Amino acid sequence: MLRRLVEDGKPDYFAVVFDAPGKTFRDEWYPEYKAHRPPMPDDLSRQIGPLHDVIRAHGWPLLMIQGVEADDVIGTLVKQANARGIESIVSTGDKDLAQLIAPGVTLVNTMSNEKLDEQSVVAKFGVGPEKVLDLLTLTGDSIDNVPGVAKVGPKTAAKWLGEYGSLDDVMAHAGEIGGVVGENLRAALAWLPQAKRLLTVKTDCALPFAPDDLRLQPPDAARLREMYERLEFKGWLKDLAAAPRDSPAAPTREARAIATRQYETVLDEQALQRWCSKLERAGLAALDIEAAGSDPLETRIVGLAFAIDPGHAAYLPLAHSYTGAPAQLRLPSVLAKLRPWLENPAAKKLGHDLKHAEHLLANHDIALRGIAHDTMLQSYVLESHRSHDLGGLASRHLDVNTIAYAEVVGKGASQIGFDQVAVERATEYAAEQADVTLQLHDAMHPRIAADEQLDFVYSVIEIPTSEVLFRMERAGVLIDAGLLGTQGRNLGERIGALEQQAFQAAGQPFNLSSPKQLGEILFERMKLPVVRKTATGQPSTDEDVLQQLASDYPLPKLLLEHRALSKLKSTYTDKLPQMVNQRTGRVHTSFGQATAVTGRLASTDPNLQNIPVRTAEGRKIREAFIAPSGHLLVSADYSQIELRIMAHLSGDASLLHAFAEGADIHRATAADIFGVAIDQVTPEQRRYIKAVNFGLIYGMSAFGLAAQLGIERAAAQQFIDKYFARYPGVAEYMQRTRALARAQGYVETVFGRRLWLPDINAGGGPRRQAAERAAINAPMQGTAADLIKLAMIAVQRWLDDTELKTRLVLQVHDELVLEAPSQEVERVVAELPELMSGVARLQVPLAVDVGSGANWDKAH
Repeated sequence: MLRRLVEDGKPDYFAVVFDAPGKTFRDEWYPEYKAHRPPMPDDLSRQIGPLHDVIRAHGWPLLMIQGVEADDVIGTLVKQANARGIESIVSTGDKDLAQLIAPGVTLVNTMSNEKLDEQSVVAKFGVGPEKVLDLLTLTGDSIDNVPGVAKVGPKTAAKWLGEYGSLDDVMAHAGEIGGVVGENLRAALAWLPQAKRLLTVKTDCALPFAPDDLRLQPPDAARLREMYERLEFKGWLKDLAAAPRDSPAAPTREARAIATRQYETVLDEQALQRWCSKLERAGLAALDIEAAGSDPLETRIVGLAFAIDPGHAAYLPLAHSYTGAPAQLRLPSVLAKLRPWLENPAAKKLGHDLKHAEHLLANHDIALRGIAHDTMLQSYVLESHRSHDLGGLASRHLDVNTIAYAEVVGKGASQIGFDQVAVERATEYAAEQADVTLQLHDAMHPRIAADEQLDFVYSVIEIPTSEVLFRMERAGVLIDAGLLGTQGRNLGERIGALEQQAFQAAGQPFNLSSPKQLGEILFERMKLPVVRKTATGQPSTDEDVLQQLASDYPLPKLLLEHRALSKLKSTYTDKLPQMVNQRTGRVHTSFGQATAVTGRLASTDPNLQNIPVRTAEGRKIREAFIAPSGHLLVSADYSQIELRIMAHLSGDASLLHAFAEGADIHRATAADIFGVAIDQVTPEQRRYIKAVNFGLIYGMSAFGLAAQLGIERAAAQQFIDKYFARYPGVAEYMQRTRALARAQGYVETVFGRRLWLPDINAGGGPRRQAAERAAINAPMQGTAADLIKLAMIAVQRWLDDTELKTRLVLQVHDELVLEAPSQEVERVVAELPELMSGVARLQVPLAVDVGSGANWDKAH
């Protein structure tokens, strides 16, 4: 759209105006202004930074003025241009800006190509440009949450303005207007002046530039080429084909300039000593480590960067090995000089994902201490639903565009290691990383520190958890590769047998992994009912569809079993032996701390959190996780933790009583709902109620419950109705939580972690329904995540204080797995329950199940 405006309109002056982050004067006038507008979707917010980059590279002035909206900047520029005799075209789809239309001022909607001038605005609104604001005031603006007169639309508003004149005239004659709309007008009289004030586009903002300053600059062809390649703008790349590759960068206007940069490359002992002294005196220093390699336990350090003041940073290259690289200080001697500072717990360090830096230094036998802050975790605590990469944060919080890693090392087949990057370019990148990290801390941490609950989540939960995770990742877990090989062969035989059974059921061989062939077999040849279609209109063969068909047809059941076993084989029995670290002889997963919006940890390379525990095959996989000689594995698992949290959050008297009595909650609930004595509850009745208990936590509907239990929808609804009659506090909690989520856009855990719900006020349909389900479930999942993290911290501190040799090796959902010397097992098993149940005081007791064994399955 912008290119079309420039190419077709050929303007003498041009500006692209964005809203600046933060509140504006309208928020001070009216705190409810835009209060119901949902947050920008993550997929859109991630595009803002690259969009700014492309705009600036084109040489188009980009404006963002703190404290005022983009509309007001546009309004002021239009008025200033008009005063100078400059004609203005405003590209917008926003009807509010129609109030700016005047001689020499035109609006164009680039989406629809609609143009509005003095004549056409009357046809669109029924009033002239001078009365558009009055009309908008009467109708209100639901998007900005500015009420107008109830039940009054554009036609009624235009009719009143045509009959009486201005808004003031309409208000003066309010007593003459009959009916419900007249009553509504009279009820709104006191509010309308404030509404008009809010909807008025300011045209007198103090701007640090005038229209004459906004001339188009020459495009930066080299920068555009790089971005077009990265963003895959293939058509526009062709337009640049003839442009010279050494095209000079055009000057661009930044909305917020980064602090004056003084980045130093440290290449000699004198400079190193100077920076060592600076670091020792610094109250807080940002650290960034650049490395070569992908395995955290094997990766080698290429260079280190430090920042102690905004705009002041240094890069210390240590292993750049390209031809012509400058002489660099030796890594061992540099680390020896830095060791006192790196290992000093009183010297406060800051970084972005410092757990990774800990691994890199540990590879050189240095224990990083004094970790005070981590900007990745700060972002996670403030906005768990958004991205937490440093570049995105810099764009979002500082309005600064950082150098992307791919710009430095390239990507794909042409990517180089950081050790091959020119030292000068490495300095620009790495020093900026440290500098921006420091500036982000200054921007984000005060917001956390000002909120007692967020500060608790950040300081007491997340920062200490990072250290525990580092130690767990370092420890790894021992596996029996031979047993996995045997299991893999057995799975292969069963998979082959299932494949033959599927061929027999289908009446012909086919590729079980091909959705196309599977669809032809199921829906064309066998004429099974089509449950759901894909976006392309083809019958879906996903797992949910097969689950629904499996209750009535044998082939879908065989396919589900085939898929489950194939996944176990490919993900675990075949892959895990290949992931054993050759130096340690163990498997080392990576725990993602800033991944799930609920606060739960993630496990990758390999993912050890998705091994199914409810199937015999999954439990066999766990048999391959073993304790070394002279040790046992200990498993400690919170019992029914999310139901206990539901009891605490809802305060339901019956639920609280059942847990206080130590009752089997599913059996106790079944006894009440089926009207039988607790010892008369059948396994089938308990299974039904267990499905209801857990289903409601996850927002399951009667339809979903009916599908899970294989019963009629009406019967499922009866179970739910009886459940809520038995536990009315739960129903009230759910209703209250949905309303709170809609009002504030987020829900909270018991400890104050904010769980944002961007779609909670979506217009309706699946997105909003999913957000409403999440609003119920997220506080329970999030509180459970907080509890297990607090448990990890408490257990690790106990192990350190008692100097036991036992160590944490895994965390999976609500379970901790420890590796204990045989002589310590009895003590660990005895003391873990009290440690874990004592990390918080809820209205219900926390229960912990503990077991031990030679392998994970026996311990669990």
